[in-house]
Amino acid sequence: MTQEEKDLLLQDLCARLPYGVFCNMGLDYPLPLQRLFVDKLDGILLDFYEDGKAYQVYLSEVKPYLRPMSSMTKEERVEFSQLLDKRYCEEDWEGHISTSYCIEIDDVYIDDEGGIKYPSTFRMDAVDWLNAHHFDYRGLIEKGLAIEVTKENNPYEN
Repeated sequence: MTQEEKDLLLQDLCARLPYGVFCNMGLDYPLPLQRLFVDKLDGILLDFYEDGKAYQVYLSEVKPYLRPMSSMTKEERVEFSQLLDKRYCEEDWEGHISTSYCIEIDDVYIDDEGGIKYPSTFRMDAVDWLNAHHFDYRGLIEKGLAIEVTKENNPYEN
C-alpha cells in the first residue's frame, strides 16, 4: 500500500468513524471500527472490539465495507438530493416530469484522475449523509482499498 493510499484510507475512515463503519481486518467476519490511534513509532493503529476481546491492527491490514454510489436506491437519491442547495428537477425515475427533489447520481462522479467532482452546491451535510449510509464516494472499491457491500456480505443489515 502506497503512502498516498494510506493517507486516502485514513482520511476516509476518520470521517466514517462516528457512523459505525465495518471493516475486514483478517477475521472471517467484519467488525465495526471503534478507534483510530496514530502512534509516532508504530504508525496508524485501528482498534476493534468484540465480546470483550480487543483487536489492534495496522491501517494497511484493514478494508472498510462500502456501498458503490450506483447502489443508491430511488428513495436514497431523493433523500440525498434534499441535502443539496440546488435541487435538480428532471424526469424522475418513473419517467414522469417531477417538481420533487431529485438528482441524477451521475452529477456526483469520479474524474479521470481519480478525484471527486461534485455539483458546485455540494454541502458537507451531504458528505456526512454519504458516510452515514456507507457510500464509496472516493473510489476506494476501485482502488482495492475497500470491499463492495453486496446482498451476500452486508454487515450493515443486522
